[in-house]
Amino acid sequence: MAIMKNYSISKNKEQITSIAIGGFDGMHMAHQELFDNLDDKGAILVIDAGYANLTPKSIRQTYISFPVFYYELSKIKHLKGDEFIEYLKKDFPKLTKIVVGYDFCFGANRKHNIDDLKTLFKNEVCVIKEVLVDNISVHSRIIREYLKQGDIKTSTLLLGKNYKIKGVHIKGQGLGSKSFVPTINLKVDEYLIPQSGVYITRTIINSNKYNSISFLGHRVSTDNTYAIETHLLDKFEESNTEIVEVEFLEKIRDNQKFENFEALKNQILKDINHAKSFFK
Repeated sequence: MAIMKNYSISKNKEQITSIAIGGFDGMHMAHQELFDNLDDKGAILVIDAGYANLTPKSIRQTYISFPVFYYELSKIKHLKGDEFIEYLKKDFPKLTKIVVGYDFCFGANRKHNIDDLKTLFKNEVCVIKEVLVDNISVHSRIIREYLKQGDIKTSTLLLGKNYKIKGVHIKGQGLGSKSFVPTINLKVDEYLIPQSGVYITRTIINSNKYNSISFLGHRVSTDNTYAIETHLLDKFEESNTEIVEVEFLEKIRDNQKFENFEALKNQILKDINHAKSFFK
């Protein structure tokens, strides 16, 4: 399975001959199967329901070199089946192929299925069968559940890549830099945040990757505020840290409350040594 293709074409709808239709939150393994069936003048048509949180709209294009177009669900959900197909044909006048997943539905109230699509669209309809990994169906909703459980191993398997979040560097408590381990604190808005806990991660700043350990959750041992913070294990000399990405590799432990700062400090040292051993 190829995560990235080398096609480079204009976002001119009049030149598009094939489209893959779906929600495409996650740009995961099953989605890639659809993309692999596009021709070299293909495009991705995202039906945007407004709740994408695995791969927000702002980064979807980074996972594929086919052009990506967005149709807001709220603006097309009233269309009948034949009206939707006519809408597509008008937008993509050279369209000869539509690629969809096995459970694709369309039209007002999701009334129409693949058989209707084949009847209404007179050209080629390519239907991708259900994609299973270790007997698990690859779906965005399923991946979300594994992330919410902190199961990074399974979510990575289904995504076909490591899960990442991106945020803005903000000021934290200041406890780490003064008393213990310095961290970069993040404000993250668009992404699903995995289960609270401590994770082995890579932190990406200005395209440079740093081995790291990250904490998500309420600081129950100090001020009880919610935090997303990452500590870099590598030498760090970046001058601009405004935008930071965190890539999840493995969960170490759940969030815990410690009786005092010394107990918290000792546990964090163990967590750091765990992470260092992982990278070795």
